[in-house]
Amino acid sequence: MFKRILMVLLMVWMGVAGAAEKGTADEAVAMVKKAGDFLKKNGKEKAYAEFNNPKGQFIQKDLYIFTFSANGDGIETSNGANQKLVGKNVKEMKDADGKFLIKDILAVGMGKEGKGWVDYKWPNPSTGTIDAKRTYVERVDDVVIGCGIYK
Repeated sequence: MFKRILMVLLMVWMGVAGAAEKGTADEAVAMVKKAGDFLKKNGKEKAYAEFNNPKGQFIQKDLYIFTFSANGDGIETSNGANQKLVGKNVKEMKDADGKFLIKDILAVGMGKEGKGWVDYKWPNPSTGTIDAKRTYVERVDDVVIGCGIYK
């Protein structure tokens, strides 16, 4: 099952970020903060629509925003690279090494500080290989917002 999900994600992301310039850690943090401000100002419905918009302001270089409810259920509420994941429970999703990356993302976002970095391995659409990826997550109200970079 994981391999099928991984292949679908890879194919979709190739279209979104295949030739995209690489984003930096600072840009990922800035995008998450910008997304948090947008969410606070506009509410969830408008924010999720904008986060899911492939031509919107939250798709830059190979960076995109994704979100989860901070209740820990694992239901993806937006994903700028793959809208097919929206509304799906991806809590059990594993990376190439078998790490439960969504559980880790939620743990950081729902933790005491409510923000931080999560490291895992993920298909890189620019290289076609499994590469180290680092995602910055931050809780804004009852939403966990994330944006990842390839190392």
